[in-house]
Amino acid sequence: MSGAEHRANHEVKDDLLSAIDYCYEQGWAADGLPVVPPEQGRVEAMLATDPRDAQTVIAHHRATGNDCTLASAAVNAVMAGCLPEYFPVLVAALEAMNKPDFNFHGSTASTGGSSHIAIVSGPIVEAIGMNSAGNCIGQGNRANATIGRAIRLVIMNVFEMIPGISDQSTQGTPGKYSACIAERQDANPWEPLHRELGYDENTSSVTVYAGAGFVNCENHGGNTPEAVLGSIADAMGSLACISLGQSVVVLSPEHVGIIRAKGWSKADVKQFLFENAKQPLDELRRVAKYREVEHNKQGRPQFHRGLGPEDILVMVAGGLAGGHSTFISSWSRGRGSIMQSQPIGGH
Repeated sequence: MSGAEHRANHEVKDDLLSAIDYCYEQGWAADGLPVVPPEQGRVEAMLATDPRDAQTVIAHHRATGNDCTLASAAVNAVMAGCLPEYFPVLVAALEAMNKPDFNFHGSTASTGGSSHIAIVSGPIVEAIGMNSAGNCIGQGNRANATIGRAIRLVIMNVFEMIPGISDQSTQGTPGKYSACIAERQDANPWEPLHRELGYDENTSSVTVYAGAGFVNCENHGGNTPEAVLGSIADAMGSLACISLGQSVVVLSPEHVGIIRAKGWSKADVKQFLFENAKQPLDELRRVAKYREVEHNKQGRPQFHRGLGPEDILVMVAGGLAGGHSTFISSWSRGRGSIMQSQPIGGH
């Protein structure tokens, strides 16, 4: 339970700025930005969207031993600026991160400094007004920004992962403030992610990914799938990024149009990216990134990013115009965290 939850009923001077200052004094504005004071009525409005008891534990941090209850999550959702209709997305994201293979502790504590990215797919994207179009990974949309921020506040306020103490990030990334991406279905020629994951058309999903940096993959001149995807594969297989880790590729509608015009499926895209995101072993040795144990897991003459095409999540998002797509590298150099998915509001 967070300190904010323990003291949510504390009375402060009836002045908004004083209440904001009080939140800073208590350490609740853990990401450094001002927070919305967690007034009881707003917290209760969050909790009203989930039928379970407020003290239901939805995530646990193995190293600190701290639990995140629905009440804790609600307090931090209010402070992040969420509306109640966003709360089911936050809850599902935290439940997905709680799955063992995600490695909640490692991804919050290591020098890699991961962005805990929530990828949302399904009807809820439109229902709560998420931005899946222009600037979809940037600023400007309340739902995207505050859901992502709430995840980080929970990590800091509830699980006590504090930079320089328990969070040992070497440099970090702006994605540690907020990282929440919505799939754009009206520009997606393939099966949406939530259906690909096995959910029905009316069930939205959130997939969580411990990502590192966001790499802009620019190609305005390519007019074939090979040209567009070759640029992205080069980023994925660069000496700076290549590892056994998973990958997220956010394709822009313009790039998708070029790819789909030639009849390529999403499986074709994944296969091409995996086959071409690679480095000769001698190059890995040259920069001291060759590790025999990792190479042996692949058993290939060249080292490819990930273990296979299934390690690449491909989605569509962004503005209709522009030759820009995004590759998001994994936090860990190996298999330290595996992305997890959860249906939204299935309780």
